[in-house]
Amino acid sequence: MLSISSNDRFHLYSEATDMRKSFDGLSGLVQNKIDANITSGDVFIFLNKRRTMMKLLKWERGGFVLFVKRLERGTFRPPEIKDLTSMHLEYTDLVLLIEGVLVKEYKRQKRYVI
Repeated sequence: MLSISSNDRFHLYSEATDMRKSFDGLSGLVQNKIDANITSGDVFIFLNKRRTMMKLLKWERGGFVLFVKRLERGTFRPPEIKDLTSMHLEYTDLVLLIEGVLVKEYKRQKRYVI
C-alpha cells in the first residue's frame, strides 16, 4: 500500500519521462540522473511530455510502490525547474499539483520544525 505523508521528502524530476518505464526504468533515472538513493524512502515524481500522466515511485519495506495518475482532461502544471535535474517539493505542493490547483504566488508562514 502506498503511504505518503507530509513527513516524506518529494523530488520532482525535471525532464519528460517515458511512461512505459516501470520500477526498473524509473529507479534507474533516480540513480543515474538525480543521483539519489532510491531506497531512502523518498518519493520521486515523474511526468510525461504532455503532462497528462504522473508516476510516483517510493521504496517501502520490502519493495517499490508505484502510483500512477492519468488525467482525462487538462494537464499537470508543475513549478518551473531551472538548470536542475530535480527539485524538492513540499507535501502541500504535491497535493496542489495532483489536484490541479495553480498558485501563482504564495508566502509560506514560518513554522517551528524539529
